[in-house]
Order: sequence, then C-alpha cells, then structure tokens
Amino acid sequence: MNGKRFMYTAISVFALLAMVVSCATPEPEVIEKTVEKIVTQVVEVQKEVTKIVAGTPVVEIVVETKVVEVEKEVVVTATPDPSKQKPSVFNAAYPYSVPPEGHFNAFSSGFLSVGIYQGLMEVPLFYYKWAEDEYIPMLGTDYEVIPPDKLVVTLRKGVKWSDGSDFTAADVVSHFALRRLLQASVWDYLGEVVATDDYTLEFVMAKPALPVIRMVLRNEHITPASVYGEWAEKAQALFDAGKTSQDQEWTDLNTELGEFRPAERIVTGPYVITSLNNVGEARLTMDKNPTSFWADTVRFDQIYSYQGETPVVTPLVMAREVDYATHGFAPAAERAFKELGVRILRPPIFSGPAIVFNMTIHPFEMPEFRKAVAYAMNMDENAFVSLGESARNHIYMTGVSDNFIPNWLTQAQLDEMEKYEYDTDKAAEILESIGFTKGSDGVWVDDQGNPCEYELTVPAEYADWSAAAENAAEQLTKFGIKTVMRGVTYTQHGPEVDDGNFELAIRGWGSGNPHPYFSIQVAFRTHNLAALKTGGDETLPGISYPLERTLADGTSVDIEQMIIDCPEGLDMDAQKGRVLELATIFNDELPKVPLWERYGNNPIQDGHNTTGWPADDDPLFKNSPYADSFVVIWILDGTIGPIQ
Repeated sequence: MNGKRFMYTAISVFALLAMVVSCATPEPEVIEKTVEKIVTQVVEVQKEVTKIVAGTPVVEIVVETKVVEVEKEVVVTATPDPSKQKPSVFNAAYPYSVPPEGHFNAFSSGFLSVGIYQGLMEVPLFYYKWAEDEYIPMLGTDYEVIPPDKLVVTLRKGVKWSDGSDFTAADVVSHFALRRLLQASVWDYLGEVVATDDYTLEFVMAKPALPVIRMVLRNEHITPASVYGEWAEKAQALFDAGKTSQDQEWTDLNTELGEFRPAERIVTGPYVITSLNNVGEARLTMDKNPTSFWADTVRFDQIYSYQGETPVVTPLVMAREVDYATHGFAPAAERAFKELGVRILRPPIFSGPAIVFNMTIHPFEMPEFRKAVAYAMNMDENAFVSLGESARNHIYMTGVSDNFIPNWLTQAQLDEMEKYEYDTDKAAEILESIGFTKGSDGVWVDDQGNPCEYELTVPAEYADWSAAAENAAEQLTKFGIKTVMRGVTYTQHGPEVDDGNFELAIRGWGSGNPHPYFSIQVAFRTHNLAALKTGGDETLPGISYPLERTLADGTSVDIEQMIIDCPEGLDMDAQKGRVLELATIFNDELPKVPLWERYGNNPIQDGHNTTGWPADDDPLFKNSPYADSFVVIWILDGTIGPIQ
C-alpha cells in the first residue's frame, strides 16, 4: 500500500469511527428517586449496678452496648426511566440506496431492500433449510405439488400488514401480476396465479418446472395489494387483452410503475422503515412493527443497518458496532477480528468471483483464449491471497457450486470435466495453436499482431474481489498477458459491465439456489442482456456472448432456449441430462473464468451485544448467508436476542 493510499485509508477509518460515535445509541436517561432510609447505630451506655460484697452494698459503673435509631436519612438514587430505557438493537451491515435515490417502491431500481434483511420486513412465503432439503413456513404454512402442473400454497391466517389490514391471497396475486409485468424468470414457466379462497393459491404452470417451487416459495418477498393493487389491475388488463412486452402499452405501464413512489412502507414483518427520515448516509433504522405476526417472537426492539461495503464495515466490526456482517473481509482483517475474540462463521455461499470478457474485443471472443487464461492462473494461490480459509478452488469448472453439482451429475461425468489445473505450458500451447506469438518483451501478440495488453476492472470496495483481481493481474502479466487492475466504485461497476464499457472485469458466478438452473442463468445470461430474446435489453451488450452459436464439435445450439428447457418437468432425474449438457458447454466454452468458490468469513459478536447463537455444527449453517439467511431466520424465530 503506498503512502497516499495508507493516509487516505487511515483518515477514512478515523472519520468513520467518529461518525459511528456520533450516531451511536444514546445512554438511557435517568430520574431521581427519593427513598427514606432508617439509620441505626451501635452506642455504649453507662449504667450503675449495685452489688453485695461481703455483706456490704457496692455501686459499680458498667458499660453496655445497644443498637439505637439515630435518624431517618433521605437517600436520592438514580434509576432508569422505563419510558426512556435504551432499546435492544441488532446491529447489521448491508449496502443500501440512500434517499433520494433510495425509496419504498419494491418494483423499481433504488428500492430500499437492505439485502438479506428485507425478509424482516417483506416476509417470503417460506425460507429453506439446505441440510434437510425442506421449507420453513413463513407467510405460507403448507404447499403441495400436484402433477402435472400445479403448485398449491396455503397461507398463514391471522397475519396483518403494518397498516392493520389482513394479509390474504389477494396480496400474493397482486404481487405476482407485477412480477409478470417485469418479466421475472418465474413467468417463463407460470401460466396463471389463482386465489381459490382468501388463504389458498394455485400456481398453474404453463411449462411445469422444478425451479418454480423455489421461485414461488422462497424467492419472492410479498408486497401489499393496498399499495400496488392499482398497478396490478392495470397489468392484468394488459394480460387479458393479449398484450406482450413488445407492445407500447406494456412499456408505458412498466415506466409508470417504476416512477411510483409510495409515501410509506407497508409490511408483514416484525420490523419496518417507518420513514425515509430514518435512512441516513451512514445507517438506517428499522423499528418494531407491533401488528406483525412475529412481533411477540422477535427479541430486538430495533434493527440498525450500517451502510457501506467492506472498507466501511471493517472498522465498525473492530469497534464492535456491528453484531454480524456478510462482507468479504480481507485475511488481515479476519485475523484482527479473531484477536478481539470475534467469532468467525464459514457457511457455503455457492458462488464466487470470475473473470468476464468483453467479447466485442478480439481475441476475447475465442474460447481458446479464455481457456488459456484459465490455465495460466494458479487458482489456489488466488483463492488464498483473496480470502484465506474462506476461498476454495472451483474444481469442476461447471459454473455450478461444487457443493451441490454432485447431486445432479455422476462422479464419472464430473471426472470428464476439464479441471483447468495450473499449467502455463498448456496455456502457451493453446495460444500458439491459434496463431499467437510471444514478443521479445515477454508479452504475447495475438493473431492480428496486437499485443495482449488489457485492463481488468473490479468493484473497488469488495476487498476479496479486489485482492483476487490484483493477484490475477500479476499472474497474467507474469505469463505474458499484460494486465492492469483498476478499481471502480461498486455501485457503478455492474452498470459499466452491462454497458459494455470494459475489457476484462471481475463479476460473480454461481447462485445460492439449490437447482443448477439458477447458476446456469448467471453463467450465460447475467451481463449478457442484449443476447437474450426474452427479458433482454439490446441497449445493454454486456459481455456480448452470443447464445445462438456453433460449438467446437460443430453442433449448433440455442443456449437461451436450452436454459429455459433445462428445468422442464417435475422429475429431477429427467432433468439431469439437460444439466449435463449445459455444464459441459460452460466447461468447454468458459464464457467466464471462475477464480474460486467463496465461503463466508462472517464475524458475529457472540456474547458481546447478542446471545443465543447456535454452535458451529448447527445444520442451518449449511445455508447460504445470503439466499437463505440463517441470521434472519433466527431473528424471526427468537433464537438470537439481546444480552439483557
């Protein structure tokens, strides 16, 4: 780290800690209480005693002790005022959009979802337990898959929104209508959503598919018809009229919905952001929602969420101002946490960072070049310097987590996958086979005579990804692909990649959803919107990887359609062959090069401000800390609480 960078970091940390102190929870006010206290004292009392000595009376003076009441003393004590006692707070940390960019419209960019903590406000129908492969009832109490095409969900009765109105099936129908307007992936398979009564819904699949179960039960945070019903009715009218996303009326309503700004947030969960005034630059506050079904179960009065990425949150953890965080902390920061006695969790995340390529730039469109990049890098080294114990080599290079791809492919099939083990000779051989030569300066020259000199961008605030990018640039440069790393603020990096404004970039691979379909979506569709026929955007070229293409063996494929078809049907065994086809294409084409698979290094202040945290071997720690947050589940069911 150079001097200027160190000074900037130090100043930032001190400024941040000062800000934290300024916004810390105030000490409780006290009142004076007057109490009368009786004071006693032991005293000596002289007393004459007459004795008969040798027949003669003799008077003696003796001293006795006795306890006497001296006075009534008035004692003034300070006792807490019950009305002003410090509320119990869970201190979270998660990036969010600060107003005026941030707002309460759940169907528009800039929505204040607060990441995993949205589940404390807009509760999903169910959460999921990875270890047991079962769903945890939330707004839903039961579900049943009825072949050939129905998912029936029973809703919880007695749930109220924060405005006091009842939660019913009408809210779910409204929510899914707007998700259809936004062309959510679930509508690639759904045909209609029908409320058969106030607490029963039928999700009728036009194209039955296993991921629909996950999409419906877990992935949607249900919103109120009282707020969005007007828009849902307009959307349904378009559907009934046969309009599609290609019609102007559809586009206009989508735009109109996106511009809507609700004045307040209406939720079913036990916490709510009551006003945009409670959303600051450094921290937001969620207050207790007394009407919630979970209001009497949760043990915290408030939730604070500190704003910012890893450089901002690291000193907050060090100052013990944050009870739990999911950021990718640098190994040095993790060591410092441990020295403070902070407990570190390592749950699987089922994803990680990857190098993505702008394939409008030669030679990135060539699979051979991308393969050479994979061989030229020591992924174990990259993993270790980036995240220490919490990064592991992605062995099978399928774009699907090594944690669950064995549930879908046999070991023999996995053994057929190219592992891309570190081999610079192999990388050089591949480049030479496509007409590349190495210059006298050690830099490779492509088949068109251009030196292989590129820029690799990365979200600057992601400490683990930044370390991965720096190491990748060093390794590639050493190999002869001269690479310079440049950090871009994390809020801009994704949009720049979508715009095609990059050469090489670090973005994500994988997904914390149990069906490979979701990871395959990320592998081929994410940051590739202009290539999509459904749900795409021709103004956002991204990586520009054509999905209709001819493979190395001469086979013509439509990868977008293959992805849609992949989860078709309700029989898992019947889908395994389709998963194999797409995993094999990814392994052979490498539309992105995964660097490693991430595990959490999540600090928890167990025993400092919070208590009730289960042991490290608890099955719920098999959940992703993002997709099925064990912390949110444990707050909702009262497992985690404040130290009284």
